[in-house]
Amino acid sequence: MPETQYAQSGDFSIAYQVMGNGPIDIVLVPGIISHIDYQHELPGYTQVLRRLAKFSRVIAFDKRGQGLSDRLADVPSLDERIDDVRAVMDAVGSQRAALVGFSEGASMSVLFATTYPDRVSHLVLFGGLARVADLFPPNLTPSAAEERLANLVKRWGNGAFLGNVFASDASNPEAVARIAKFEKLASSPGAIKSYIISNRRIDVTGILPCVQAPTLVLHRATDAQVPVALGRRMAAGIPGAKYIEYPTGDHAFWTGDTETVVGDIEEFVTGHRDAGAADLERILATVMFTDIVDSTRQAAEVGDQRWRSRLDQHDALARQLIERHRGNLVKTTGDGVLATFDGPGRAIRCALSFSNAARQIGLPVRAGLHTGEIEMRGGDIGGIAVHAAARVMSQSGPDEVLVSRVVTDLVAGAGLRFSERGSYELKGLPGKWDLFAAAG
Repeated sequence: MPETQYAQSGDFSIAYQVMGNGPIDIVLVPGIISHIDYQHELPGYTQVLRRLAKFSRVIAFDKRGQGLSDRLADVPSLDERIDDVRAVMDAVGSQRAALVGFSEGASMSVLFATTYPDRVSHLVLFGGLARVADLFPPNLTPSAAEERLANLVKRWGNGAFLGNVFASDASNPEAVARIAKFEKLASSPGAIKSYIISNRRIDVTGILPCVQAPTLVLHRATDAQVPVALGRRMAAGIPGAKYIEYPTGDHAFWTGDTETVVGDIEEFVTGHRDAGAADLERILATVMFTDIVDSTRQAAEVGDQRWRSRLDQHDALARQLIERHRGNLVKTTGDGVLATFDGPGRAIRCALSFSNAARQIGLPVRAGLHTGEIEMRGGDIGGIAVHAAARVMSQSGPDEVLVSRVVTDLVAGAGLRFSERGSYELKGLPGKWDLFAAAG
């Protein structure tokens, strides 16, 4: 994960991160809330930034009052918010950049581009709109608006606010838990209330004709947060703007078919598209597979209802411990989990903790770990390292955490102990593999 740094915007410290060193600067202008550290925990976000970083230097930031930037007593005006863009660009020595504005950040980007035209090479607006009031029913009374806002504030932090942003995950408990945490980390209830009240006054319709930078407007037809008609209207108001509409997908730009989106941005900004870029989305990670021992027999013994309850306990434990050890829960597999970690030591300690906790609730598990290069496939992963971890797990016994030799080599001196379990031929993988049982 890139290092978080701070730029000074007047009296306020603005958190930002930089990824990549390409010849073009891209500044990501966030929506109503952001948290540049935690967003890396949301599936797809880091991969999109890495993809952008293949042809640019990507600069992401939290505007004042949000995420890791200074919190405020008063909500800043749109004029004050664009000062944060300028401050971050100055801090990283960027004289001219392509702005990629997301949601509310689209109107913020339009204002910056018209105020500082010499500092904007391109303007990309994703899921944006010119007038925030268009999101509300035209006949909404002040009392009804106040009641709606009060309900939102009351439920802040349970994932409901961002439900339309990640609409395709609305029924996924794991995704909702991540989104709820995102809400709580990004903003307090009082701050989000003030932002929403302030944002109702945002209207950049009158300055759309003043945009001089080449502009690309992107919108998904199934966007549940900002209706596609508002994206079309914004594009129509900007002279010469190119408009691309995608048939499916959520409001969040890092979900769904991100390769097409990033490819369109790359082609617009650089003049060409890297057709092979999708094949390069690979990272080094430690992969952990777990499996409940004799799950079929146990399910038959206790019955469907009780077994479902036990599985819910199992899944909750997995999420808690993987998060505690800074891992990423890729998915549950019915009677196990698949997770990745950016450090093998944390992966082993998580597996050992999970094995112990699962045993306490009567669900002995086995685990297998391997470190290698994985392929990012949206919210899923693939590659030889994933297959290897699954095969290592298949050799593990109840309450045992087995790891490959490469894992033991990487954690030498970390205070972990290993017992040799011999060499194995693993199905579908070449050669013999030395396996070791881990202990704390």
